[in-house]
Amino acid sequence: MSKRKVKELHLTVGECISQVQRLLRERFCHFKLPNEPQGMESQHKHLLELLKRTAVHGESNSVIIVGPRGAGKTMLLNCVLSELLEVNEVKKNVLQVHLNGLLQTDDRIALKEITRQLHLENVVGDKVFGSFAENLAFLLQALKKGDRSSSRPALFILDEFDLFAHHKNQTLLYNLLDVSQSAQAPVAVIGLTCRLDVLELLEKRVKSRFSHRQIHLLSRLSFTGYLEAVCTQLSLPQDFPDPRFAQDWNTSIKTLCEDKLVVDVLQRHFNSSKDFRSLHMLLMLTLSRVTVSKPTITATDILEASRVCMVDSKANILHGLSILELCLIIAMKHLNDIYDGEPFNFQMVHNEFKKFLQRKSHSIHNFDKPVVLKAFEHLQQLELIQSMDGSTAKVQREYQLMKLMLDHSQIMEALQKYPQCPTDVKQWAMSAFG
Repeated sequence: MSKRKVKELHLTVGECISQVQRLLRERFCHFKLPNEPQGMESQHKHLLELLKRTAVHGESNSVIIVGPRGAGKTMLLNCVLSELLEVNEVKKNVLQVHLNGLLQTDDRIALKEITRQLHLENVVGDKVFGSFAENLAFLLQALKKGDRSSSRPALFILDEFDLFAHHKNQTLLYNLLDVSQSAQAPVAVIGLTCRLDVLELLEKRVKSRFSHRQIHLLSRLSFTGYLEAVCTQLSLPQDFPDPRFAQDWNTSIKTLCEDKLVVDVLQRHFNSSKDFRSLHMLLMLTLSRVTVSKPTITATDILEASRVCMVDSKANILHGLSILELCLIIAMKHLNDIYDGEPFNFQMVHNEFKKFLQRKSHSIHNFDKPVVLKAFEHLQQLELIQSMDGSTAKVQREYQLMKLMLDHSQIMEALQKYPQCPTDVKQWAMSAFG
């Protein structure tokens, strides 16, 4: 072996760390699709057959993929699309439209996005349409081939499908499913949702146009499998430029995954979310702590990354509240304890706060009622309290029923971290019933 090749096998620590960062970041950010999803072979076959009938034979279809977050709905669909588009003829012919209920919050935005993804902005131009159906029909007509006899098949993928059911009159769903049922154009409507009761959300006319095909996925991932996935995701491949560094790194990762502290942290993450995207976020934050001076991942790194990932946003909001607002939160906590979680109104909270000022407080001066009401309304804007559905607009603001969107532990934790919190306020919070 030449001297040059020997040199290449032993990189400096800095070069090795740089390679590790590049390789693992790419792995976490661009999750590679498996050739065939494990444990969902029948669902894979079913969906592939369904989409083939649209892409190859021009047959319209509709289907909903249902399963909890992290079960692999998107991965299954992407695997099927990847396999489907391997055929050159299909790839050239099939059109895809990806919509998301979190982004396309109404039918007007959705239609604009459909036009953009089908590259038909110039065709539509300044045309004015009487209805959503006319607009969609025009778009599909524009997809017809030159001989006007056949149309290009289109796949409409609706992520967060249940959110589209909340659009006014479900116009988008009705028209897409209507097209898929009639022979206007070869269209496949694929919905992805976490809600098992998704069909109950559909209006009668929409439901009657849906094929009622559902593909159910269940998360079969065990904690042992999750732990193995962490080990695999952090391990370096055999073709790493410096084999000795790779071997040492992989040994340290194996030891790390057996550490009790790490296992406990990962167990908490597994219990809160089995989604690999949240796992990749945790591992990305862990990886960012690796440097030349500290070239391995330690249990402390994973613990710190976990704290960042699982930070309580509501508790963080509490740290930025004024003392008056914090006192109102404590008053609500006491009302929750006294009335066993029953809703309260501003007047009740104000009375509780006044009792505290009269009996215990020496550090807080008395506030006028309009000032306290303003603070109460600010808490509502921050969504720390929420109006009950039963309270109508006719009810005076002081008597509208509210519920607290925080639990006891969040309030107590925030109080411990609150900068320069008066002692009497802390004691009031810890007392049994105010």
